[in-house]
Amino acid sequence: IFQKPSLRTRVSFDMAMRHCGGDALYLSPNEIGLGKRESIADVARVLSGYVQALMARVFEHEHVLELAKWSSIPVVNGLSDYNHPCQGMADALTIQEKFGKKKGLNVTFVGDGNNVAVSLMHVSAKLGWNFTLASPEGYDLNLKAIEVAKNIAKETGSKLSFLRDPHDAVKGAHVIYTDTWTSMGQEEETAKREKVFPPYQVNAKLVSEADKDVIVMHCLPAHRNHELTDDVADGPHSVIFPQAHNRLHAQKAILARLFGVA
Repeated sequence: IFQKPSLRTRVSFDMAMRHCGGDALYLSPNEIGLGKRESIADVARVLSGYVQALMARVFEHEHVLELAKWSSIPVVNGLSDYNHPCQGMADALTIQEKFGKKKGLNVTFVGDGNNVAVSLMHVSAKLGWNFTLASPEGYDLNLKAIEVAKNIAKETGSKLSFLRDPHDAVKGAHVIYTDTWTSMGQEEETAKREKVFPPYQVNAKLVSEADKDVIVMHCLPAHRNHELTDDVADGPHSVIFPQAHNRLHAQKAILARLFGVA
């Protein structure tokens, strides 16, 4: 179920289902009108009789929760305004491919404290990595999400930091992660955000201030030479395309777990 269009989420889930021996149906906003044309509860109960699982990419997190409440089949959060757990799984795999299962890595997110940043913070806390957010005032992480991360970090020893200066934030960073300054659905804020975020651009100078083996990540799509410069996106520290490819493997892992596929 897609309220928001997507390249990576749609194709990776579609191919993951095929690799697991299944099939996938794409339902666009116009076909369902989730919560508008038909109630979420009714959609969930109808689809539960047709398919074996739902993946929902939605604007509001409450829509995912409502689908899960009324569905008798598994519901996967393909993205909401609160978090992006499928991306978080792919990000964890990408980081572990570079650094192994080492704890104590320093993971820094530079930019808007959005849904992708929430999932990166949660997976970092879960795996014992230190997480730092560098964001402008007014663009901080969701307080509820921070509390969740703090509770996880108590068990794993992960350290959480929230800074304003991106240069301070990347010191000793093994991972620098950024995302678009204006997410889908925030288009009316574009002009304002374009004035606020330029100091948070991930460029060669910022990368040079991190660990010498730092990797640079972006969930894509990227607005090149805005949040991320071309030379960094295509440079030796960038892993943005292996990261994108890992969405397929993350999706396959989710589906294999749900369906018991070896």
